[in-house]
This record gives sequence, C-alpha cells and structure tokens, in this order.
Amino acid sequence: MKCIKLLFSLFAITIVICLASWSQKKSTNSIGMKFVVINSGKFEMSVNREAHAIRITKRFQLGKYEVTQAQWKAVMDTNPSQFKGPDLPVENVTWNDAQEFLRKLNEKNDGYSYRLPTEAEWEYAARAGGDGWKVDTAQIWFGGNSEGHTHAVGKKKPNAWGLYDMQGNVWEWCQDWYDAEYYKNSPSEDPQGPPSGTIREYRGGDWSCNLFYLQVIVRGTPNLQVNSVGFRCVRETKAP
Repeated sequence: MKCIKLLFSLFAITIVICLASWSQKKSTNSIGMKFVVINSGKFEMSVNREAHAIRITKRFQLGKYEVTQAQWKAVMDTNPSQFKGPDLPVENVTWNDAQEFLRKLNEKNDGYSYRLPTEAEWEYAARAGGDGWKVDTAQIWFGGNSEGHTHAVGKKKPNAWGLYDMQGNVWEWCQDWYDAEYYKNSPSEDPQGPPSGTIREYRGGDWSCNLFYLQVIVRGTPNLQVNSVGFRCVRETKAP
C-alpha cells in the first residue's frame, strides 16, 4: 500500500511539473517575450483628479516585461538604444518605430496578434487592483536610485499581478492619441482613445523621473526626448 501511495505521489508531482512547464512555454513566444493574463474588471481612471469609471470587459495578455533590446534586435536587426545591453529595455524608439516592430512581429504568424495596450488597459494593469497613488520604491527604477541609466528588466519587485517595471525604467508607449480631456467622458467600457490627434500617449515614468511622475495615474505628455521611452506588448489569440 505504501508503495502504491508513493508511486501515486510521484505521478502527481510529475503531472504538476509537466503542466507548469507547458504553461511556461505557452506564455512565452518565439523571441522570448513572456506574457501575463490580465483578467477583466473595473477601476476608477483618474483624469486631472477627477475619477471616471472604466470597465475592461475582456481579459488580455500583457508583456510581463518591457520589450528588451535582445527582443528588438531579433525582430528588427538593429539596436537604437542609448544605454546598451541585451536585457535592458529598448529605448530611443518613437511610436512609429514600435508600430514597425509590431508589424514585423505579426508577420511571424505564431497564432497571436500583437499591439500596444490602450491607455485604459495600461493603467488598469499598472494599478493591479490598487488606487494608483502608491509608489513602492522596491518596484521602480527612478531618479533616486537608477544612477542615471536604465536597468535590466525584471530586477525589481513585480506588481500584484506579476508585471515588472510598470513604473519607472522607461516610459511605455500606448496605442492612444494624447488628449488631456478624453478620459473624462470616454466610453465606460474598453475605451480606445481619441479618434485623432497630433501626438501619441506614453505612461509609467522613467529612470530619470522624481516620484511624482511614478504614480500610476500620471499621464505623460510626449516630447522629443525618446531615450527614456520604450514599450510592452499586448498579445491576442488570432481569430480562426
């Protein structure tokens, strides 16, 4: 009887290990980008200190880390970054550069489609159930600890949903056009951002920011300095 119980326990452990390995492989794509499932839910999006209720109706997969220079080079065969290192986030990229990366990544036809997160998706994921005001220095690279440069992704603590560097290290491009007033009166479900504009939005703060800009609720006002701007991707299963 003891032998049977032992064999059963070993079998169960083997199944758990295999399932964990399968899940890990499933969450990682061909160039090593890892993804975290973000479930649907509601949050209060803060715009100029006014709250607007937003609901994300469908779960989505968001990059566990910012896109690294090694991943960028695997797709683009270049490295535009000022601070060089394969595990550092790619930076010195414009919104259009990010779109070209996504276009080429989508050409790989790995069963998924890739895009930038909407601003609402980004804030929802970055809040991770929190209020958006908290800044935990154990999670961030910012002006007070970065020593003037970016750092390898995933070296700080993740947020409550397992996402790394959502605050600090580099700002992250979102899909939206920038509009200071849009989210005051946007659709309450899955807002896609303004239909037009002149500049695109980024969020999250960077390695040079003070703590104020590292609050999740703070919206970046894009400018020409891009050596502090990178991005992470949303991954969606392609329709059959």
